[in-house]
Amino acid sequence: MKIGILGGGQLGKMLCAPAAKLDMNIHFMDKMTDGPVARISKTYSLGDITDFNDVTSFGRNVDILSIEIEKVNTKALRLLQEEGIRVFPQPDIVECIQDKGLQKEFYIERGLPTSRFEIYEGLSELRRDIGAGLWRFPFVQKLRKDGYDGRGVHMVHSEMDLKAAFTAPFIVEEKISVDIELGIVTCRNEKGEIALYDPSEMVFHPDANILLYQLAPARISKDLINEAKRIAREVTNAFGIVGLLAIELFVTTDGEILINEVAPRPHNSGHHTIEATLCSQYENHLRAICNYPLGATNTLVPSLLMNILGDEGHSGPVHYEGLEKILALPGVHVHLYGKSDTQPFRKMGHITILGHKYQHLIEQYEFIKRNLQVITK
Repeated sequence: MKIGILGGGQLGKMLCAPAAKLDMNIHFMDKMTDGPVARISKTYSLGDITDFNDVTSFGRNVDILSIEIEKVNTKALRLLQEEGIRVFPQPDIVECIQDKGLQKEFYIERGLPTSRFEIYEGLSELRRDIGAGLWRFPFVQKLRKDGYDGRGVHMVHSEMDLKAAFTAPFIVEEKISVDIELGIVTCRNEKGEIALYDPSEMVFHPDANILLYQLAPARISKDLINEAKRIAREVTNAFGIVGLLAIELFVTTDGEILINEVAPRPHNSGHHTIEATLCSQYENHLRAICNYPLGATNTLVPSLLMNILGDEGHSGPVHYEGLEKILALPGVHVHLYGKSDTQPFRKMGHITILGHKYQHLIEQYEFIKRNLQVITK
């Protein structure tokens, strides 16, 4: 079988190793000429994954078509599916998840737990509802489409914050009193078999809204773990997805678990599975779209996953200062994505730290944070 992947970023790059292990015939398409996959793959085609003609042309030459990012042309995916190409995740699912408004409506219609929200076309409608007392500060504004890595999320604490609010179609969500944020990756094949990874606890940058680090398994009660997995399984079955589904959850200060949002692909919150679990999210994604048995998701050892982010004030050709110190640490696995240029808070790589004591993992994280800089020279 010839497997096509739309996207050539770091997630695609990390699909290459398990594909090689299983001797899969995997091909990629992206418009980046010097991206992470373009640097290592001989089966890489130049094309725009948001362009109807590029996607259909690429898709007609593969047996199975999948994605490494959800910002793709779903009209092309739907046509290819009608023509008999096996497209996973399915186009309707991708289209729903692309739009945070449709995604939230999906949860409400199926009785899945999520926060209160409202859909808006523009700020005038929101101001009207604020005046009517339907919304009180603070609340969260999210763009319906194209938000990622903290972009597209705006915290609104007062009337003053509305001056910097988004004007494109958006949703407003109530600001939840959150005790802990969880990430949980699930996987489902065409037979309906589901594999779930242990939930991880996530810590985000307070301003950039991007993941700083996460600990897996999460330090929560067994009851909360079981409830998180129950909800994750329910969401996965509700979508009927084939492939990976990364689910972000809020645990409120009252102990309730709410769905924040999901992604239908390999995800930042599952990077640690490469070293810390029996079968990585990347191998399981490939197994799922090929309808193979899913790999075991057991945790081998606790881990701390940290993003390597571009330092503030640095834009241009990347230089990693202090990398030698990090590579000398036992149990520390460095993944650099192969991006030529850095920008503030751009994901340039990740590091997975393994160890049985959480305090040790956090101490290693603090050491790396002090000694590794992502800068320009």
